[in-house]
Amino acid sequence: MSTRVDLAAGVGLADRPRKSRWPARMDLAQSASGLLLGLFMWGHMFFVSSILISKDFMWTITKFFEGYFFFGRSYPGIVSVIVAGVLLLVVLHAFLAMRKFPANYRQWRTFAAHRAMLGHGDTTLWWIQAITGFMLFFLASVHLYQMLMHPGLIGPYESADRVWTGRWWPLYLVMLFAVELHAGIGLYRLAVKWGWLQGDDPARRLAAAADGCGGRAQACAARRPSGHR
Repeated sequence: MSTRVDLAAGVGLADRPRKSRWPARMDLAQSASGLLLGLFMWGHMFFVSSILISKDFMWTITKFFEGYFFFGRSYPGIVSVIVAGVLLLVVLHAFLAMRKFPANYRQWRTFAAHRAMLGHGDTTLWWIQAITGFMLFFLASVHLYQMLMHPGLIGPYESADRVWTGRWWPLYLVMLFAVELHAGIGLYRLAVKWGWLQGDDPARRLAAAADGCGGRAQACAARRPSGHR
């Protein structure tokens, strides 16, 4: 009798789902890919803004990435390889981030009510990041595809012609604000999430990180209690 009871009690235990480490691994991969993309955008902003110094400076940076100073001639295909890697990283990051989006209308309404009730700054920042991320999935893809197919048309004259004569400036204008908001908020949230702000005075370090990531993050930091971990 005891044996039958034991067998009955153990029925289905083998089929019970076990705890998986994959959600944690995917979360780490999302953070790592976001960090790489955020740092890339900072570098990209420096390279593009070189035109403000001089057209010759931008030309030098362009030819550097084309391998001119290493091989004695330009190979625009090198730029295509770099762009392809960035594009794959964007797709990977978007895929990992989408798993956290509300999946249907009911979940969206629940989240909206939750955000309105709490009035929590970090929750609002996540909402802004979700919206800008959705925008970038289309805007950045168009830009990256253009760079992938025409890597030789990057430079002080070619880029200016594309932006103005090619009428790319409306897309670039929207994408500029979207990407800077998304990346700035993302780097701030990474610092909070992974405990990079721990120390004797976390509130002070949090405020410093918020200053570096933009005014929206700074407003959020002002709401955070000083004893928060």
